[in-house]
Parts: sequence; C-alpha cells; structure tokens
Amino acid sequence: MIGQRGYGIRWSEMDSIRFVEPIRAEKAALIALLRQPQVRWADVTAEVFDAGSASQVLDSYVAGRDTLFPVGDLDRVLREAEQEILGWEAEGIGIHAFFEPSYPAQLRDIHESPPIIFTRGTLRDDLRAVAVVGTRQASPRGVGIAQAVATALAKNEVTVVSGLAAGIDTAAHVATLEAGGRTVAVIGTGLRRTYPAANAELQHRISQRGLVLSQFWPDGPPTKKTFPMRNAVMSGYAAATVVVEAPWRSGARIQARLALQHGRPVVMPRDLLAHDWAREYAERPGVYVVDNTDELLAVAEELVAEAAEGLERLRKPSAVVQF
Repeated sequence: MIGQRGYGIRWSEMDSIRFVEPIRAEKAALIALLRQPQVRWADVTAEVFDAGSASQVLDSYVAGRDTLFPVGDLDRVLREAEQEILGWEAEGIGIHAFFEPSYPAQLRDIHESPPIIFTRGTLRDDLRAVAVVGTRQASPRGVGIAQAVATALAKNEVTVVSGLAAGIDTAAHVATLEAGGRTVAVIGTGLRRTYPAANAELQHRISQRGLVLSQFWPDGPPTKKTFPMRNAVMSGYAAATVVVEAPWRSGARIQARLALQHGRPVVMPRDLLAHDWAREYAERPGVYVVDNTDELLAVAEELVAEAAEGLERLRKPSAVVQF
C-alpha cells in the first residue's frame, strides 16, 4: 500500500487515480507544494496519492491545518508555480509529475519514487534499459569493460543508463553515443548545472540524442545527499544494473544494494569479486556473475525481455548464475 516504507506505487493503483483538477492545475499545485520549506519531498507523493489531489494537499498547508506557519495566499503560490513551469518549458525543460502519463512508469515501482522529475531530451518508455555504473577513479581495464558493455548493449537496442560522473559513467555514455545507441543520464544536480563541469558538452550531446533526467530543481547544486538519491532513481529507471568496477565506498555499490531492494537484478564481471562486498553480494538472489561481454549481454537480454513484459516479474528473486 502506498505510504508504507519499502513499497512504490503499483501501476494498477495509478490507473485508479482520479484527480479533482485538470492535470496542468494539479502540476502547478504540486510545484507550489514542493516549494514550501516545511514539506518533506519523501512524503509528498504518498500524501497526494492518498488525497487524490495535489491541490487539496496544498490547500491544507495554506489553511494551516498541517503546519504552525501557513504559507498564506493560495492564489499567489499557484501563480508563482505556473510562472516557474512556463519558464522551464521555454528553456526546453520537461516537467513530469508522478501522476502524469509521461512520468516513467518504472519509477512508480520504487519507494524512492520522486514526486516530480525534470528532463531534457526525448522521453520514452525505456523498459529495455540497463544501468552501467562504476567508480569515478576507473582503471584502464574498467573503462575498457564499460565501453565494451555499453557498445554491445547499444548495438542490441538496449538503452544504456548511467550517472554522468567521471570514470565508468562517462565511458558508458560516450561509447553508447559512438555506437549510435540511446543513453539516459540520471544526474545528481539540477538540469541547469553539470557535474563534473568537464562533462558539460557530453551532457548537451546526451540531451540532443537521448535523455538527461533529474529529480532536483533545475538550479539544484551537487551535494553529498543528491548522488545517493540519484542512484536510487537510476536503479528504479533501469531493468537491471551492471556494476563494472566499484570499491566499497562508491555510489555504484550503493546502487547495487538499491537495485536488489527494488527487485532489479545486478550483473557484475567476475573481476569485481576481488572486493569483499562483491563476493558477499554474489551470494544473493538476483545477482549474476559473468566472465565476458558475450555472457553479460546474454543475461542482460533475458532481463530486459522480462522487463518489457512488466516489472512485476522482476520483483521475484532470481537465482545466482555463475559462468
């Protein structure tokens, strides 16, 4: 049930939502609601879902029922939100509330489902998508593996998802573009920013030929909290995660943990078993260990085929496969 820790919004539940106001007005109300300093983003999706209306939840805050400091003028905050939406749209930024058809359905399936996402580029279903992640301090071998994996996935019409970070992420994005494939960058900043700055041109290329996705306000800066949050969304967006190279203290290891929590399989090369954490993960249901790119691609193809039929099947634990 929505609101309970560890569960996302099931697709069948979304089908039953009937909002009181038109979608455009509801989106403005959601923006206004998220702008209030006393509102917890982690709770907003559940509150709006339960009420069936962002406008109703916003009105309760304005009326002061849920806070000691009411925001005051409902019409004003709604006008300001609508002006923000118009400004973002004029920049080519897409704004997708969790209750809109354009919102990626696979993200509704996770507990960390953001109430709203911002995009540049072409938004698609992307159920045939695999995240390729790893350390920023990548070795030449790790970069080579990431390039080979991304190229193979792209040539098989699988969307390659990564986080635009230095190292493995950059290698995966660039290799996908060079192979003529589709890549999605899930970033830890707002869309008006780039981190690292050296990837500004790459971020632009991805927005022209794929998709850049953020759960943060367009001006949002990078922080220690935003990148783990980004990993959760990246895990939820993809049908599976390939961890190429990752020490204990890395976002890629965090994503592997989150992927398993989300019921998304994790694929790792045998080389990664040099790390204690990887050996421990390899014993868990849903983790696949492979010896080469061909085997990795075969596993990924099977997993994305299941995802294309519906994420429900991927919630079930999968057997460990050793090649």
